[in-house]
Amino acid sequence: MSSIKVFQTVGGATLLVESMPGVRSAAFSWLVPGGSADDPIHSMGRAAMWAELLMRGDNTLDSRAQADAFDMLGCARSVSVGAYFMSLGGTCMGSKLPEAITLLGRMLLHPRMSDDAIEPARDLCMQALESLKDDPQERSMHAARERHHPAPLNRHGMGTAQGLASLTASSLRAQWHQVATPTRSILAFAGAVSEDTIRAALDASLRGWAGDTPEPKPTGTPARGYGHITDPSNQVQIIVAHDAPPESHPDSMLEKVLVSVLSGGMSGRLFSEVREKRGLCYSVSASYRADRDSGTVTGYVGTTPERAQQSLDCLFEQFRYIGTPAGKITTDEFERAVVGMKARLVFAGESTGARAGALATDFHRLGRARTLDEIASQIDRVSLAQLNDYAARRSLGRTTIQTLGPAELTPPSS
Repeated sequence: MSSIKVFQTVGGATLLVESMPGVRSAAFSWLVPGGSADDPIHSMGRAAMWAELLMRGDNTLDSRAQADAFDMLGCARSVSVGAYFMSLGGTCMGSKLPEAITLLGRMLLHPRMSDDAIEPARDLCMQALESLKDDPQERSMHAARERHHPAPLNRHGMGTAQGLASLTASSLRAQWHQVATPTRSILAFAGAVSEDTIRAALDASLRGWAGDTPEPKPTGTPARGYGHITDPSNQVQIIVAHDAPPESHPDSMLEKVLVSVLSGGMSGRLFSEVREKRGLCYSVSASYRADRDSGTVTGYVGTTPERAQQSLDCLFEQFRYIGTPAGKITTDEFERAVVGMKARLVFAGESTGARAGALATDFHRLGRARTLDEIASQIDRVSLAQLNDYAARRSLGRTTIQTLGPAELTPPSS
């Protein structure tokens, strides 16, 4: 049975360590302040530029030498942009973890961000932004996010062309050290790990790291309602987003099971009702994201212009129908949803990378990290009666509907 140990590092970052018997790999997830919500309003894209530049060397190694050093350890790494954090993740053999931590420390505390790396990084960020024109589903998702959530938590993380163009090498270097501070940082390690070895390596690597960055706060009221992007396409993208419990809420697990009933693969209600029985679309799904302070269920339909209005109406109908007496969740649906959730939990538990990521995000959202046994127990405590009671009393709140295609649709009445 695994246990999770919690410590504080030099400078005040939170350290989480979970040893997993029977594995030889070790994974890390390092959340550092500097996500898209921290971007200055006129420099949106700063986090995207940082994500590129962190992979391009440190104060002792240039880009190629840094990549070679990680490769010599067999250490895969990646950097991604979230709302609150820059996220650095990766895996290596447990025996190589101390050396990997040394490289990670230099990568994050002393990034090179050289003048000659800025333009190539900017070009890549601009290309990523431009590529959205060829990805209508992603464009519609970004538009829905922008209208559903309050600023600055509604940003997609890729920035804007104007924001990317405004960034300079000197500002990127100086602001990184002002923003990427330890107090809000979370470091998680899982797999073939030793807490003593990790703490010793971090103490040596993080010496001198100090500072505190205030957390970005939501401002204003999101627009929500209906929005449309006109696109001369033979496809229509439909997004419906509604409120759901935050991760810490007692109803969070009930919402997870309910969404698994709606969208738990080919047996889910959305697939059966919208795609199979009525043939309205080529793709339909729903997902639930529970954050620390809010939660969102997002439904998606990809269809043709001729079937778009029916698809939107049917998606909305299924979101409402599950809470009615006629739409009660059946025993078979409940059991399939629970089995699917526990299977996915087992698969995640066999991945050290998934565990490290879950530890870090759990701590941010809950203030603590849960073991797999605790999560499984939470699933087991859900009963069919509880789930149907929850479905009957839950409220969608003020929904967001976003469409992308040749013509506007008529949003269903609330």
